[in-house]
Amino acid sequence: MSATVIAFDFGLRHIGTAIGLRLTGQARPLMALKACDGVPNWQQLATLLHTWQPETLVVGLPLNMDGSEQPLTQSARQFASTLQTHCALPVRLHDERLSTVEARARLFEQGGYRALSKSQVDNLAATIILESWLALPPLPAPS
Repeated sequence: MSATVIAFDFGLRHIGTAIGLRLTGQARPLMALKACDGVPNWQQLATLLHTWQPETLVVGLPLNMDGSEQPLTQSARQFASTLQTHCALPVRLHDERLSTVEARARLFEQGGYRALSKSQVDNLAATIILESWLALPPLPAPS
């Protein structure tokens, strides 16, 4: 069984992606997928999944700082549901609060304003989401 996990930083126009390994708990950015109203090119996404063969997918769940839902939250839930239908893989939602803020800060530190391209921010946010998810204790196996 593969220990590979792919995470998504959902957005209406761009969806950042990252890949990581359960064994190491480390993640790295992959590529940004263009989206139209939150709908990615499913063929491009299928190619990504075929290439990396993940065991689990993680979708960042955008929440307000107080934990309440925001308008984008339901769209992210719908993306996760459709992703599970398309891919027949387990899809986990994970709190993504402050991931974009942290991504922007890391990129700015590395290269100033020029490093803040939308795709780099989205992909690094997906990486931060995945690192946070990988740091959680594993869920018990279903009985």
